[in-house]
Amino acid sequence: MRTALLAVPLIVMATSTLAEARPDSLRMSCAATYGLVQRSGAVVIGTGPNLYERFVTDAGYCELTQTTEPAWIPTGDNPQCLVGKRCIERRLKRR
Repeated sequence: MRTALLAVPLIVMATSTLAEARPDSLRMSCAATYGLVQRSGAVVIGTGPNLYERFVTDAGYCELTQTTEPAWIPTGDNPQCLVGKRCIERRLKRR
């Protein structure tokens, strides 16, 4: 019983740390956000209050039924920064 009570605070601490780990594009420069995507290959980035999305460098990070399109998002210094690509279903690709 004592072990279980000690584990609860550790789980809560780990969960809150994970929740804070998502980068926020509005607090980053365009170059830093682009660089993060390039270094990571695929990363989930916050793009506004309670908004987030996954960005990738190429279709290799997408499902087999998906392709990519350019991803433009707001950053701290640019309202339309090209940060990489987003995965979309092939049949939904915009022309």
